[in-house]
Amino acid sequence: MVEDDPRLGTLLGRGLRRSGHVAEIAPTLEEAGWHLSEARFDVVVLDVMLPDGDGFDFCRDLRAASNPVPVLMLTARDSVRDRVRGLDVGADDYLVKPFAFAELEARIRALDRRGPSGKTTLITAGDLTIDPAAHRATLASGELDLAGRQFSLLEFFARRADEVLSRAVIIEQVWDWAFEGDPRIIDVYVGVLRRKLAANPGGPWIQTVRGSGYALRTVPRPPSKPAP
Repeated sequence: MVEDDPRLGTLLGRGLRRSGHVAEIAPTLEEAGWHLSEARFDVVVLDVMLPDGDGFDFCRDLRAASNPVPVLMLTARDSVRDRVRGLDVGADDYLVKPFAFAELEARIRALDRRGPSGKTTLITAGDLTIDPAAHRATLASGELDLAGRQFSLLEFFARRADEVLSRAVIIEQVWDWAFEGDPRIIDVYVGVLRRKLAANPGGPWIQTVRGSGYALRTVPRPPSKPAP
């Protein structure tokens, strides 16, 4: 979210995080560009009038660089001319301030459903299928009952299946950059996911890679060695 009003940015960031999103607030276009160069984002919410430039130009530059991230313009500029300009430079949606937070969330969900290609994208890892837009995760044994952060963590594992992910990377991508709690909270969430995945023997499972982190494995779990 590129927003230079600190109060509004804080409130929106807090609301989005409570809904299970990982939200980064950038008060300038320079900082927004840095975030986009360092991580993959599902949606950019972009103000127009910013202290170091124009959101229209920033959006045009994103498209010129072939960056397909969905962009929602969020601005007080409400003329038809401004709306048309925003869409013409490559924005996917345009919301005028003041606005209802529920509508902002709904529009973000709609853009996330479409994804960069404009189509709903399902994530698969073995026989695990995740529909981010519908907030559903299913196995051969049926649908998983997952709370917000549990779902976000499993989705992140599935997007990077069979890749070893450190606690630092998981905290950064599933919680947020400013997380100051105990990183061992990840172990608690992984334990919960393991129990839920165990209902589907032979399906994906989470491996602990000692000294490195965790990985969602899509190959069958190796048999346990008998005790000596």
